[in-house]
Amino acid sequence: MCENLRIGLGHDTHRLGPGGPLRVGGVSIPHDRHAIGHSDADVLLHAITDALLGAANAGDIGQLFPNDDPANLQRDSRELLAIAWRPLADAGWRVQNLDCVVFAQQPKLAPHWSEIRQEIAAVLSHPEAPVSVDQISVKAKTGEHVGHIGRQEAIAAQCVALVRSPSKPPAAPVA
Repeated sequence: MCENLRIGLGHDTHRLGPGGPLRVGGVSIPHDRHAIGHSDADVLLHAITDALLGAANAGDIGQLFPNDDPANLQRDSRELLAIAWRPLADAGWRVQNLDCVVFAQQPKLAPHWSEIRQEIAAVLSHPEAPVSVDQISVKAKTGEHVGHIGRQEAIAAQCVALVRSPSKPPAAPVA
């Protein structure tokens, strides 16, 4: 049955600057560049946050955590994701699965997938609805040395979230 299923799409891009590490999915990855942003600039967690908020029609990350608010300066994106997701999970929203892509020329991210998936699952898990790593897909694509991704000027991520909404659809009218 497909009832009560909702889909959300999230995207984020950040410029890269000299010096590392690079923060992806809540994990610090050794690299000679880091993402530049008001918070810790974790593109993957930002894309996941937007995907979940979008699926619930609950706004976006910029509405909840404006980039001109000093309280969000260098803020850990795991905290932002938890704050955005927790009230939805408390209201009965449930993660079915996440499918995520990180766009980065370097570094190679595959060796970090297990740790990244564990971090995401830990942040999203709710006492009444744990989230397992099997519900989270993360993969990477390079820019093939083309464009801002390929020149290592930026990193980006996209996420599609499938969630189950807490409300039951109205019963079909009886004929």
